[in-house]
Amino acid sequence: MAQFTRHQVINEMQESGLVPLFYHHDIALAKKVLSACYRGGARLLEFTHRGDFAHEVFRGLIDHASTNLPEMILGVGSVTDASSASYYMQNGANFIVTPVFRKDIAIVCNRRKVLWLPGCGSLTEIANAEEMGAEIVKLFPGNIYGPEFVKAIKGPQPWTSIMPTGGVSTDPENLKQWFEAGVTCIGMGSKLISKTILETQNFDTLEKNTAKTIALKSEMKEVFLFIGA
Repeated sequence: MAQFTRHQVINEMQESGLVPLFYHHDIALAKKVLSACYRGGARLLEFTHRGDFAHEVFRGLIDHASTNLPEMILGVGSVTDASSASYYMQNGANFIVTPVFRKDIAIVCNRRKVLWLPGCGSLTEIANAEEMGAEIVKLFPGNIYGPEFVKAIKGPQPWTSIMPTGGVSTDPENLKQWFEAGVTCIGMGSKLISKTILETQNFDTLEKNTAKTIALKSEMKEVFLFIGA
């Protein structure tokens, strides 16, 4: 069962602005990645539902977090059916991310009051997802749509909360463009948790890059508040 309410998850997404995401079959390595992100200030992580026995790795991460990283909010991404969503929620997932908008997933998540983030690629899909209770929608692949798409959506629907993933990098200018466009948070995979970091196990770099990304979001929040004042 989820250890954090969907309101707590939303608040953390709004506050930190970063959702690291990754998959690895090696539970020992996955724990090190999770811990490095945590040390860098991340309190959210999306484990990708990919590969054989991914659910076993996720269960191990849940146990690791509950014992050693009490503020870490773990969720699952790339979920494509309601049964998988239900299984992961039963094993502790605090949020579910999907590549497309599926009503069956919305229903099972709403039933358990677990946050779900559907993948949407048009204003119509976003509106339909919000009618089903979606609080934040996933924009994927982010580099195809770009920050200008977010600005266009926020025009007629300023209440819409968006998390782009795919092509979002740690480059300050790239991050600035997304946050200035009005995204709630960003999902970052290989641009943050790179293949090189995993191969060399250079978790100090991962920790530093995580901290830098969160710090930039915090700085931009202060700028927006100053402008608003």
